[in-house]
Amino acid sequence: MLERYSRQMLFAPIGEQGQRTLMSKSILIVGMGALGTVLANHMVRSGVGRVRMVDRDYVEPSNLQRQMLYDEEDAEQGLPKVIAAKHKLSRINSSVELEAVFSDVTAANIEGLLSGVDLVLDGTDNFQTRFLLNDACYRQGIPFVYGGAVSSRGMNAIFVPGVTPCLRCFISSADGGGQTCDTIGVISPIVDIVASYQAAEALKFLVGAAEQRRGSLLTLDIWQNQYFEMKLGKPKENCPCCGLKQYPALDQQAEEMVSLCGRESVQISGHEPFELEAWKDRLSPAVKETKLNPYLLRAELHEGQRLVLFADGRVLVQGTDDLIRAKTLYARYIGG
Repeated sequence: MLERYSRQMLFAPIGEQGQRTLMSKSILIVGMGALGTVLANHMVRSGVGRVRMVDRDYVEPSNLQRQMLYDEEDAEQGLPKVIAAKHKLSRINSSVELEAVFSDVTAANIEGLLSGVDLVLDGTDNFQTRFLLNDACYRQGIPFVYGGAVSSRGMNAIFVPGVTPCLRCFISSADGGGQTCDTIGVISPIVDIVASYQAAEALKFLVGAAEQRRGSLLTLDIWQNQYFEMKLGKPKENCPCCGLKQYPALDQQAEEMVSLCGRESVQISGHEPFELEAWKDRLSPAVKETKLNPYLLRAELHEGQRLVLFADGRVLVQGTDDLIRAKTLYARYIGG
């Protein structure tokens, strides 16, 4: 089994002992979009023993420009990203234990997702989820590798409880909105670069190379040729997470209706789990077209929008970011 890692083991800071250590580790990747697919590719090829992946979304054509594990067939079938990723990754390295969790990440399920993992890798696209990961990791003492990419810019750092400040020491919840890939775009090279920095810091942590960890918040712009580093320093005494130990994101209730920034989509939660085949029969007479797979049901509406029903009870109303309009369509076709 070790032969496939021969070139990695020739790298002296890892070696055979480091490889065996990697094979004993477990990680969680949250978000299997642009960053998450690169992270999963690196971690699985590197031989990390167990990789748990969680994502709430499915593959669409607009993902293919930058989300490296997916192809046109995945988009046509509307496969959940975690399922499509698991299919690809299992063919790359069958010795890695892969766990695909098709779900939203909330304060209600984050502790279960963190169970048994040594490290968390950030592949998310919003700060609400990042703050949740940050707070949960710091409460449980699990390191968190942050990464973000938008336009031609990226950021990265590894936050280690008890050693470094946390994400909240640098970015407040009030600063967590703003530009996203869906509002101002992104080029794929910055995704690969940021995720590769994340993967390198992850490997350093997993093999115990503490002295080689970068110890800074990296910001770069590959179009404007800019590169900045800010030393992490010490935790802020008034930080609600690592200073005051309050972990505010863990106390927040999940919103039942939320507009997904820049995507002309509204996610509505709170319904009991859907029997997708029964709902296909129910909706088909009332809509233009339905497409069903084992994980979700897509219904094209005469009004021009699309409903996507997930087995866990979530619904995406695509084609609008107006909460009132989304609620009206939900009530019309789903009820309640």
